[in-house]
Amino acid sequence: MTLKQTPSQTVGPYFAYCLTAQQYHYPFSQIASDVLVNDDTRGERIRIVGRVFDGNGAPIDDAMIEIWQANAEGRFDHPNDARTDRPLDPNFKGFGRFGTGTTADNSYRFETIKPGSSQEGAAPFISFVVFARGLMNHAYTRLYFADETNANNADPVLEKVPADRRDTLIAQRSETATGVEYRFDIHMQGDQETVFFDF
Repeated sequence: MTLKQTPSQTVGPYFAYCLTAQQYHYPFSQIASDVLVNDDTRGERIRIVGRVFDGNGAPIDDAMIEIWQANAEGRFDHPNDARTDRPLDPNFKGFGRFGTGTTADNSYRFETIKPGSSQEGAAPFISFVVFARGLMNHAYTRLYFADETNANNADPVLEKVPADRRDTLIAQRSETATGVEYRFDIHMQGDQETVFFDF
């Protein structure tokens, strides 16, 4: 018998069973969801919506999106964020997860608040992690807000991104019947490829 090489695996779509159970209607609860807030959360309520596209411009129907963000005061709910001058919000999770197969149009959505700036001279942002088939490692990116022009222009991370690619990190604001919404589409490849970061 000749031994064969173990096939490589990608980071998706094997995560739906428990991580995004709603995506395939499994009868299990999830430890994280698309709702990061409750009625008592401090800050401006917003909705983040978008889709993840492959290199051919087709929406990916089984990606998993995770977000991580500071609260309205700019503080992360994490032991390494030791800025005690900025209060934690016990009613804000700061972490969310969503599977794109949950919705009919393969979009994702998060109910959250607009974060405060986490450090002097930095623009407010939300960290995104994308898991999908074909990826050997998950991909990291950031969402910045179109209505924070001055802060974005001074942000030390955005300054390192080529000027003609920065728009791939900017979410556009709109007012809807149900509140403030920011659209942030993620393109994994192609002419509109989103800027991803190497951490």
